[in-house]
Amino acid sequence: QVQLAESGGGLVQTGGSLRLSCSVSGLIMDNYRMGWFRRAPGREREFVAGINWSGRFAYYADSVQGRFTISRDNAKNMVYLQLNSLQPEDSAVYYCAATSGFGYIKSMASFNYWGQGTQVTVSS
Repeated sequence: QVQLAESGGGLVQTGGSLRLSCSVSGLIMDNYRMGWFRRAPGREREFVAGINWSGRFAYYADSVQGRFTISRDNAKNMVYLQLNSLQPEDSAVYYCAATSGFGYIKSMASFNYWGQGTQVTVSS
């Protein structure tokens, strides 16, 4: 059974930082590209960051480029998202996702498995 479990969310002030973690079980991580998406109240879920199988290549939404960093540790079955310079508009539920395919990494439709999400709230 595949499980993705996010952690590390919380309440932070504007300009602060958080590190989100995603623990993965039930699949061989080397065979999966990983991604982070988020959903803010009243908005659709959107792509935040993605990373290829080895971790060599990362992709970001324009809104987080330069502030967020995605990384992975296949040996530990973990994926991370470092969030810096947080702004109130970054407040959302953040989801970890895995894809075994070769679809567009910025598309939700490409991902097979999803976590339950972790809440990030940035106060102004």
